Amino acid sequence: MEILEQRHGAVMVVRPQGALLEADVNAFRRRVSDVIQKSLGRFVLDASQIAYTDSKGLEAILDISEELNGGGQSLRLCCANETLREVLDLTDISPLVEHYEDVGTAVRSFL
Repeated sequence: MEILEQRHGAVMVVRPQGALLEADVNAFRRRVSDVIQKSLGRFVLDASQIAYTDSKGLEAILDISEELNGGGQSLRLCCANETLREVLDLTDISPLVEHYEDVGTAVRSFL
């Protein structure tokens, strides 16, 4: 899995490329934790290229959400496809995440 990063002002956007599966979860978590530290929690997860995820990928999203919540922030997720949104809803992770339709809206939510 390739993970792209892009800075939008003070906000970092992370865009994983491909499925979020057990084999990639540790690298994904490390990368996102580094981004959260560098950006002081001003972080958006762009899910536009996450085709699907397994249980370990969901667990990683939940862990990231909890890490941000511990600092008084919340995970901002944008561009999730219908399948990913349905899985987040079915697993009760969805209420723990702020959902946005596009990157721009998610980035502006920090203003």
